Amino acid sequence: QVQLVESGGGLVQAGGSLRLSCAASGSIVSINAMGWYRQAPGKQRELVSTITRGGNTNYADSVKGRFTISRDNAKNTVYLQMNSLKPEDTAVYYCHAYIVVGVREYSYWGQGTQVTVSS
Repeated sequence: QVQLVESGGGLVQAGGSLRLSCAASGSIVSINAMGWYRQAPGKQRELVSTITRGGNTNYADSVKGRFTISRDNAKNTVYLQMNSLKPEDTAVYYCHAYIVVGVREYSYWGQGTQVTVSS
């Protein structure tokens, strides 16, 4: 079995920073793309940022210049550094990864971590 465990969420004032972490564990052969998504109350889940195994990144326009995604392949971990946070960043943040188990690639999600930004 494979698990993605997120940490680092919390309550912060507007303009503040948080760093999310997501560690993958289990019977992992390799991890391809990893990413972060978020879901605010009453809204659909949306892409925040993704990163390939080689380090190529992609960001939603709403977070460009404020958020930075990175990963440590040796630790099977992806990070999201969030700066200049705004109340509209409030959401549950989910980690996602494409993980090779055995000879197949599977899609995995973390359980989510709450980020609340107060004005």
